[in-house]
Amino acid sequence: MYNYYSQPQTNRELIESLKINWVLNTPAIEKALLKYDRKLFIPTEFAAQSYLDQPIEIGSGQTISQPFTLAFMLELLNVQSGDKILDIGSGSCWSTALLAGLAGEKSQVTGLEIRKSVWKFGSKNLQQFTLNNVRNILAVDGQVGLSKKKFDRILVSAAAQTLSEELVKQLKIGGIMVIPVQHSIFKITKLRSRIELEEYPGFSFVPMLV
Repeated sequence: MYNYYSQPQTNRELIESLKINWVLNTPAIEKALLKYDRKLFIPTEFAAQSYLDQPIEIGSGQTISQPFTLAFMLELLNVQSGDKILDIGSGSCWSTALLAGLAGEKSQVTGLEIRKSVWKFGSKNLQQFTLNNVRNILAVDGQVGLSKKKFDRILVSAAAQTLSEELVKQLKIGGIMVIPVQHSIFKITKLRSRIELEEYPGFSFVPMLV
């Protein structure tokens, strides 16, 4: 049995640590974490750190998300079967694969990454799996999401300075976006005549590149 005071050494122990800390509560997210092992999405030289609850460098100043933070954001996002999802700052594509697992085969998940070397790394990671509902796109300078599309869910994995109105426009009515703004995570729910905001302070992210 996993000891609360020890460092996780396996994927199962990592998942148990997230459950012990009350950040992982949804069985579907647990199932996705089991299937898409974090170790498969990090550079081989950092394999020994795979299950530590900390971000890990993946090149070009970018990191793979801390497991606690990603689990927290996925719980807020409340992905539903068949959702159309945008994953901004897809990086290693760990979050992209998890989103695809949560939304199922009838969904459409689009990763968006601005660093070419990181985009190549993440795209290669996705090739380990059969994910016909996923594509990973290389963004261009100044690109904010996919302006001609509408999404049920948007996950952003890098910190913006202010809440992006452009990304809010890309949410469908009833859609949810989870986005870091400075040192807080915000959950934005788009209603027909307004948006609802929930703020969760005390987090740290790499800055969003545009």
